[in-house]
Amino acid sequence: MGLLARADAKALEKAWAELEDKPAYVVLRTPETGMVMVRARTGGEGQQFNFGEMSVTRCVVRTDTGHQGHAYIAGRNKTHATIAAVLDALLQVPERHEALDADILEPIRYRLNLQDNETADKVAATRVDFFTLVRGDD
Repeated sequence: MGLLARADAKALEKAWAELEDKPAYVVLRTPETGMVMVRARTGGEGQQFNFGEMSVTRCVVRTDTGHQGHAYIAGRNKTHATIAAVLDALLQVPERHEALDADILEPIRYRLNLQDNETADKVAATRVDFFTLVRGDD
């Protein structure tokens, strides 16, 4: 679910369009957008505080095989939420899991790793290391 939620919406729509044997599905909870409070900690370990709100879209579907798929995505893209929910349901079918992992999830993992590496390189380029010199005990 996490990979589908963080996937690029256009890439996910393209993968969905290319998918063979699309299942019939019923939308149990139509894609709806709401707000959630994002909490943070100072320095990653200090006191929690309310950082702000962000929009989230959720969707729940049931495929013709009876599997339920759930999706929560950041933002307001209802198509992204629906496709992610259907793919979540399909990933629960053991016979389809391996093919979906190779065709859809692996390219998402690859793109996310590239983005993480690019971000890490940008952060490393601006990193400043502070150090303290200690004088002798004179």
